Amino acid sequence: MTIEERKRDHLDICLHEDVNARHKSTLFECVELIHKALPELNIDEVNIETDFLGHRLSTPLLIDSMTGGTQMSLEINKALAEAAEETGIGIGVGSQRAGLRRPEVAETYSIVRKQAPNAFVFGNIGAAQLVKGMTIQDAKKAVEMIDADALAVHLNPLQEAVQVGGDPQYRGAIQKIAELAASIDVPIIAKEVGAGISGEVATILEKAGVKAINVSGAGGTSWSGVESIRALRAKNEKVAMLGAAFWDWGIPTAAALVDVRSRVAIPVIASGGIRNGIDIAKAISLGADVCAMARPFLMEAAKGGKTNVISLVEKLSSELRLSMFLTGSSNLAELKKARKVIKGELAEWVRGLSP
Repeated sequence: MTIEERKRDHLDICLHEDVNARHKSTLFECVELIHKALPELNIDEVNIETDFLGHRLSTPLLIDSMTGGTQMSLEINKALAEAAEETGIGIGVGSQRAGLRRPEVAETYSIVRKQAPNAFVFGNIGAAQLVKGMTIQDAKKAVEMIDADALAVHLNPLQEAVQVGGDPQYRGAIQKIAELAASIDVPIIAKEVGAGISGEVATILEKAGVKAINVSGAGGTSWSGVESIRALRAKNEKVAMLGAAFWDWGIPTAAALVDVRSRVAIPVIASGGIRNGIDIAKAISLGADVCAMARPFLMEAAKGGKTNVISLVEKLSSELRLSMFLTGSSNLAELKKARKVIKGELAEWVRGLSP
């Protein structure tokens, strides 16, 4: 199966199948922001803008890495990019391996910069591909392909291990990431794809020269689940069963966020199952600098194009702003200091993660 066929499968499954976590949540329900009946500010005084890796964002939100390499992804990336440009948020592209191997599909990625000339745009390559021989020059070509402001290196050992035709090769990955960080002119973002990054791994990545961590925790879209469905379609029951067994594997997003924030000084991106502006507010209060979402934006882009994506951004921004108003937070720095209660399973995670 070609990379293009695999990417088409991924899009189709994410759009038409239930690939949410089955029994594991993000644990944001365990965070209660304390309501402030006297906020001592007006709601129009609340400022949700932020700086991220040298770029100003209208709200602390990124459209996370999703797609590229197929005709369908060209239209989706076009809609996402237009929305990012109009709303002032950031946007990433899916794995660029297809564009590097086949220049004729590079436009499915470069359309993002074409439609979002002023947005914060980040590229995307895989750690497993670095181990298997992707070169520094290849990474630089990925940056040039979309005139990227940063480059994400995705860490997906689980997905590779349960993927038909996957590459679960990770020995030496940290050295490759360190070499890349020392050799490339844009910041490196290390990101998981739904199983979470621990504080221990984040510390290693920070020492390697990574400039931001996207925790991408469990509780949202399960890529083990996506690959299980894909294997079933290919009549590979053995791989399908393995993917199903690990459907809910990973560190819940809120737990990963707390652990990573306690260990590193670089910016932290919260993603993995974030679905509304209250989730964003809770994530910021736990130490995230920005948040990212993928599948919700994909669904809106496929359903109604740019208009629907813009509506979702506006909804999320309104919910975040109201959450801040109700905690007496006039800006994101104050939201990080807002009173909150951590209860239930997340409290158990926090106790267990303490040194």
